[in-house]
Amino acid sequence: MTEFWLISAPGEKTCQQTWDKLMVATTRNNNLSTNNKFNIPDLKVGTLDVLVGLSDELAKLDAFVESVVKKVAQYMADVLEDSRDKVQENLLANGVDLVTYITRFQWDMAKYPIKQSLKNISEIIAKQVTQIDNDLKARASAYNNLKGNLQNLERKNAGSLLTRSLADIVKKEDFVLDSEYLITMLVVVPKVSYADWQKTYETLAEMVVPRSTNLLFEDQESGLFSVTLFRKAIDDFRHKARENKFTVRDFQYNEEEMKADKEEMTRLSTDKKKQFGPLVRWLKVNFSEAFIAWTHIKALRVFVESVLRYGLPVNFQAMLLQPNKKNMKKLREVLYDLYKHLDSSAAAIIDASMDIPGLNLSQQEYYPYVYYKIDCNLLDFK
Repeated sequence: MTEFWLISAPGEKTCQQTWDKLMVATTRNNNLSTNNKFNIPDLKVGTLDVLVGLSDELAKLDAFVESVVKKVAQYMADVLEDSRDKVQENLLANGVDLVTYITRFQWDMAKYPIKQSLKNISEIIAKQVTQIDNDLKARASAYNNLKGNLQNLERKNAGSLLTRSLADIVKKEDFVLDSEYLITMLVVVPKVSYADWQKTYETLAEMVVPRSTNLLFEDQESGLFSVTLFRKAIDDFRHKARENKFTVRDFQYNEEEMKADKEEMTRLSTDKKKQFGPLVRWLKVNFSEAFIAWTHIKALRVFVESVLRYGLPVNFQAMLLQPNKKNMKKLREVLYDLYKHLDSSAAAIIDASMDIPGLNLSQQEYYPYVYYKIDCNLLDFK
């Protein structure tokens, strides 16, 4: 299970007692969840008005940062196209896997100084993650263009003889070049019709050079034949060939053009390889930054919501639960029994569709304890 429930409950006589009670209820007898204390430092509380406003802003910021975290993860999977099992090992936070990071969460004092107001800390995070989002758009656009152009060229050089580029199949010696009267044409003939081709090609037009056909290349269905004829017979030959289900390809041997195409392909391929390493490194670093920012937002939300619900002085225990998948319903019931006294008055009057500022009820289910979900499964593999 990569789903975690980040909850908080007010300190009893001490916060340790709150923790012990939870442990007894959820792990000692029934293995409902694996629990860790979630350490939130002493943040600056500010005024009630600010907290109520901040509660709404943090909900929006949480959704935005989660979307950026998922975008970076998904793009990492797209870039590591052939090795998606490697994606997971690149999706780390502070050099460790995501489960380890959140279960051992420590506030980053250097990035998000706790002497700053809560609003300032949330603005630092918003600015940082917006920058990551903008950079991702620019980098992804450049790399996708390159990849798209390369794929188009590769597509040209693959597929059926009826449509693919012939430049890498034919050689100069396959053609009569620089002749005023003669021209070499290329014809795609189904394999089942080889005998018909050999019998009829000289008679498809009046001026076909006898014994001038050669098989240059085969794929699974067809063969590519060359044939030499007089220029004035081109239209007639095309028409008769079509009637016999032979396909004349429009192709003129041009060394300069073919060389340019090859060079373009090599250049794009080299550019893609050059960009790949730095792009993966950037994604790795910025995934970590975004995920760390996201976890700090969860911590801010728990702090703000706990103060709004449980009042001052600040006295609550934040706890991270990893539910046992089979027992999630039972875990909800146990938590409700444990904490329903916190909200006996509200339980009767609160309707989850009412929009009460600071409680964000419209966004999620309401419980008598502070609750946020963190899901570490960020990839949507197609």
